[in-house]
Amino acid sequence: MATYVYETIPRQPGEAPQRFEVVQSMKDAPLARHPDTGEPVRRIISGGFGLMGVGDKTPAAAPAAPCTPGCACHNGPRIPAISNPG
Repeated sequence: MATYVYETIPRQPGEAPQRFEVVQSMKDAPLARHPDTGEPVRRIISGGFGLMGVGDKTPAAAPAAPCTPGCACHNGPRIPAISNPG
């Protein structure tokens, strides 16, 4: 389920739209009327939520060597290197 923002469509010039949120399935059609008042509404498309441009602006350094099995780069359990029996 997603939360969508809607606003009423003003009937008079200078009238401020009223915004509200509705939880709907992504498969549901957009609302055409306010569920409580019956006023005509439109869905507002926004950029969502995210943190961008926060912190150090320098690019991250490339790793000195590619990861191999058993490396300490990751928080998971160490994976032993595959040895070739022979």
